[in-house]
Amino acid sequence: MLSNPDIDTKMTLLAGADYIEAFVVDVNGVPRGKWLQRDKAKSLLGSGIAIPRSAYLLDIWGRDIAEGGIAYDTGDPDGLCVAVPHSITHMGWAEGNVVQALLTMREVDGSLYYLDPRGVLTRVLERFSKAGLTPALGVELEFYLVDSGRHDGLKIAPRGADESGWRGWQIDAVGLGEVHDYEPILREMMACAKMQDIILETLVSESGPGQFEVTLRYSTDTLRVADSATLFKRTIKQVARKHGLTATFMAKPYGQWAGSGMHVHMSLFDNAGQNIFASTPERGTPELYHALGGIIHNMPDTMLTLAPHANSYRRFAPGVHAPTYGDWGHDNRMSSIRVITTDPTASRIEHRVAGADCNPYLAFASLLGTALQGIELRMDPGPETHGTVRSPSAPPLPIAWSGALDRFASSANMEDIFGKDFQRYYVACKRQEISEMRKRISDVEYDAYLKNA
Repeated sequence: MLSNPDIDTKMTLLAGADYIEAFVVDVNGVPRGKWLQRDKAKSLLGSGIAIPRSAYLLDIWGRDIAEGGIAYDTGDPDGLCVAVPHSITHMGWAEGNVVQALLTMREVDGSLYYLDPRGVLTRVLERFSKAGLTPALGVELEFYLVDSGRHDGLKIAPRGADESGWRGWQIDAVGLGEVHDYEPILREMMACAKMQDIILETLVSESGPGQFEVTLRYSTDTLRVADSATLFKRTIKQVARKHGLTATFMAKPYGQWAGSGMHVHMSLFDNAGQNIFASTPERGTPELYHALGGIIHNMPDTMLTLAPHANSYRRFAPGVHAPTYGDWGHDNRMSSIRVITTDPTASRIEHRVAGADCNPYLAFASLLGTALQGIELRMDPGPETHGTVRSPSAPPLPIAWSGALDRFASSANMEDIFGKDFQRYYVACKRQEISEMRKRISDVEYDAYLKNA
């Protein structure tokens, strides 16, 4: 919570803006909002501004949800949204003095709106607080910079690429050449992130052409980490657009190149500020493995929040770094969960399943909610995976979109973590998207079946 002087500073920033871009983040992680005149500044930090409640429940194309959606069934009433104070910053990529404000919706009684993903994560964190625990999270987030809207037979390609499959398609993993090639964009990205107090600890060229990874600072302010991941996505997209490129967090924009993931590091601290996972360099505490038990046991049910889109499931295949089973191993990047205990004080788990296309609020809620269940029920994660020798008890993950939806829809544990109403409406959103996808026939289907079937 910001002190009064900090609130006054934010109010001054809003009141001096040319205009204010105020937005919520919907269930798909997409910003939805409006431009405001600066005379709305007091409302943003006071009584709130009106946003349709259905703005949180739109499909990926921005359409209302027909199946049990709140727009059609209720007349689409407004809700009141207030700004998240720390998000009120200059939009460094915009012309002039433009200020942004991330909003969160409250009910009339002050409670959190059940469809606000930020509210979903807040409720999970309240459970940790009641248990005397504080999560700490860090995020590694991958993305591609692509040249879209091309006219030479390619839908998207790295900057400077041609159809030969060579020029512009080279990979420079962990190399500085690729970073320097994109330096103007990446420098502006880092400056705009810093303006929002988003601390990017590292930037590295990754395993695809034009692919990069950033690391967001590890913090015990979990909600702020989720905000930062969400606002970072918005930032690099806007900066890339200025430079004539598209920043994409699609899980698999190229079929032949590496997918983009979001790895999440997690540890837990008690009220004395001690990491309850810390034990020896060889092994963590029982609490670490109980948390693992909850995460592993529930991982098939959480897949829809980790891989929410049709394209998400192109990442998952045997023998790659996007696993197809819920398993774990000590310092094992081949498993879904990597346990890191080499430095006991920094003992943590690394969750390696989520795609970069996920909604960070929902992915964090899945991870933390199932970890807490595991601790409370003292759940056993089963034997570990060694290298590629998978644990025999590891549950298979649903690596088809419809299968993940069915698991989430029928899961009592997901209802407990997300709430019955959120579960129902989120499923309705995804069912509508699946239905639309089934109407679209791909070029490969025509190629394979038009004459030969």
